[in-house]
Amino acid sequence: MKPTYPPFRPRFPWIGGDLQTLRNYLSPGGWDLSAWPSERLFFETDDGSGDRLQGVLHRNDDGPLVVLLHGLTGCEESFYVLETARFLLSQKMSVLRLNLRGAGPSRLTCRGHYCAGSSYDLANVLEQLLPDLAERGLVLIGYSLGGNIVLKYLAEKTRAEKTSAEKTWAEKPVAVEPVCAIAVSAPIDLAAASRRMMAARNWLYHGWLLKRMAEQAAAGRAVLTDTEQSAIAGARTVYAFDDVFVAPRNGFADADDYYRKCSAAGMLAKIATPALLIHARNDPWIPADAFENLPLAGLAKISLALADSGGHVGFHGHAGRTPWHNQCAYTYLSSFLE
Repeated sequence: MKPTYPPFRPRFPWIGGDLQTLRNYLSPGGWDLSAWPSERLFFETDDGSGDRLQGVLHRNDDGPLVVLLHGLTGCEESFYVLETARFLLSQKMSVLRLNLRGAGPSRLTCRGHYCAGSSYDLANVLEQLLPDLAERGLVLIGYSLGGNIVLKYLAEKTRAEKTSAEKTWAEKPVAVEPVCAIAVSAPIDLAAASRRMMAARNWLYHGWLLKRMAEQAAAGRAVLTDTEQSAIAGARTVYAFDDVFVAPRNGFADADDYYRKCSAAGMLAKIATPALLIHARNDPWIPADAFENLPLAGLAKISLALADSGGHVGFHGHAGRTPWHNQCAYTYLSSFLE
């Protein structure tokens, strides 16, 4: 039986999707992880680039390992990653805060950069995990773009061949198979999310995100051609950025091809691992249509927690300081670990 979740009620003054989304920027703090020792891990890639992903591991001896994947322009220090890590560590679980290719500290050990289809990099990381790290279970949690990557990875686990143009991957001997996965505020329809971000009501978000995307693409050891540098400088929308830089760099014809082949919505029926999707109808960045229209009756492994409010990776509610999405995630994963 799938677990049930209490209804979400926003906590004053964080009323509405925008304030829910902005709360951690407006009122930061409370994410001290010093009580849990950490170690930095490096993960090799096998595409000949020499890139190495980085992550921070916090060990707990009694619980499962939870791998956290940040969203677009995020990293191991993103507020939602730190908050989830603090909560799960307090519940005696081990946590790996993973940086995708070229994000956070991985900027210094990678020349390339992640995209919404970077499931192959996640596969490489899981292949290299020592079995003892997850002998009590492995759980994947992805936020925003990281959530789409997690779902794409799960869908592709059934594929037998790697196709470079689609960024799929050959099935690898993963040390420990995930028992379940959670995706929070994931853009499972990338084209719809791109259109929403470019809407007039989101012009402040759009400008902020586009600037961060350009900065991250050129940071650290990134290697860009003159054409790519010009494309980044000339992109005035997230769609244009994806069209002239992200898509061609990752083997796609254009932004539409990239969105179509990397959106998780059309892959959910292929997922054989239990997965929970958490989303808010008033998310200002990602439309809820893709979630409301899911044919759940035909998706045996997919569960959905869809709230009327919560914003984008917000969910700051009445039931304590722990965001509702973390409470749902804990209830869900605990049902499998038991």
